[in-house]
Amino acid sequence: MSQVIEVRKGTYHDSVTLMQLSQELNARPDVTTVVVAMATELNLSMLDDMGFDRPAEATPNDLVIALDVADDAAAKAALDALGELMQRQPARTSGLGDQELPSPPTVATAARRAQSSLALVSTPGRVAALDAADALASGLDVMIFSDNVPVSHEIALKDMAATMGRLVMGPDCGTAVVDGIGLGFANVVRPGPVGVVAASGTGAQQLLALLDGADVGVTHCLGVGGRDLSSDVRGRSTLAALDRLAADDTVTTIVVVSKPPAPEVADVVSRHAASLGKPVILGFLAAGRPDLTATAAEVVDAVGARWEDPRRWGAGRSPTTPTDPAASRYLRGLFAGGTLCDEAMLIAAESLGTLSSNIPLAGHRHLDADLASNGHTFIDFGDDQLTVGRPHPMIDPSPRLERLERELADSECAVVLLDVVLGYAAHADPATDLAAVIAASDTPVVVSLIGTRDDPQGLEPTAARLVEAGAVVHASNAAAAREAVSLVSGGPA
Repeated sequence: MSQVIEVRKGTYHDSVTLMQLSQELNARPDVTTVVVAMATELNLSMLDDMGFDRPAEATPNDLVIALDVADDAAAKAALDALGELMQRQPARTSGLGDQELPSPPTVATAARRAQSSLALVSTPGRVAALDAADALASGLDVMIFSDNVPVSHEIALKDMAATMGRLVMGPDCGTAVVDGIGLGFANVVRPGPVGVVAASGTGAQQLLALLDGADVGVTHCLGVGGRDLSSDVRGRSTLAALDRLAADDTVTTIVVVSKPPAPEVADVVSRHAASLGKPVILGFLAAGRPDLTATAAEVVDAVGARWEDPRRWGAGRSPTTPTDPAASRYLRGLFAGGTLCDEAMLIAAESLGTLSSNIPLAGHRHLDADLASNGHTFIDFGDDQLTVGRPHPMIDPSPRLERLERELADSECAVVLLDVVLGYAAHADPATDLAAVIAASDTPVVVSLIGTRDDPQGLEPTAARLVEAGAVVHASNAAAAREAVSLVSGGPA
């Protein structure tokens, strides 16, 4: 094996792009490991942990490329391939002709040069608040893509924004649409009369996809971060975003979508929404409340459009008969989206009882650190604890693919439930590798496919590949969960 470290001085790419480049190169058969990242302390520490020699000359403004490959020829081939991939995403460099132009030292300097109104922060969580505060002080709204930001930093930033009349979207805001422009993991939607406030990422994407399928447009989807409706943060950005949309004449109907909120905070948001003088639909996920598909149907009805049940593709498989008739048979949910996982668990718990998860609902079992399955088991592979130093599973599906193979080989696994999320920044072809694993097993697989007709991956081709492999595919995550439960329990969920 051969290890190669290369540092490219003064070259910048955003973190999502670099994660995608690393993932594409890691798929090469002559490559064991590839890391393409900015040389921040966090990324250099990750290289240390992976056994690479830290480049002494690297600074946070530099790009570092680390390869663990079969031989020198494989290294050259990987670097050549990287060069071709990077041509699709030109880097920003500090050079201007022969004259060196230093990178902007602060967000404020960059904002003055670009005349911006919104800053997108994607720096390591422990320092993201510094950049976000700089953006707010410069008069900008800010979207914080970074995760692992301390909650105390989040509260301080949102209080600062309130005094300045600005909006903080995030931290851990993976999805937003502002004036029709998608940011982060956003789907391609048409502009229209709906404004969304989203304390979830994939929950927002599910809503955007279902509305698009009903020919209802969305002009704004303001992500506020998954903790905004917690008892600590108390809806600070949700209330501000509601006010922002209420004042926007292009928005006639507002919808709030959230993973399970703190009850007392949900009450505050409900009262505030009722005071706005504009229709507000509250899509809070919780036991006994409507699921995301029901919320989408309510929105479609509110704007006067026609609702039809979301698409279902394929016939699927029936559960196999276990060799031992007394053997227990369980549902295994393997998710990239935390809100989609929450919704599926809420539905499954109604029929299946106690569940195990790394993001358990109240009263259910918390998985051990090794995430070994325990009865009916649901795993959110996008949880903060599983994305430290590695790409989100919507970019790099390899950890979930490995787990899928193990679950399909487990005699206790009766059905696997998956989500596949399309859109900007997500994996360019999420179906092919999944299809290969699904086709190699007789175990039923049910997929919720979250996407729109105009997403770059192709909604129909993605569904077709999964169906050909033997999966049944739903455009509704709630419908997928109910079918998976029915296959396990022998009756409707």
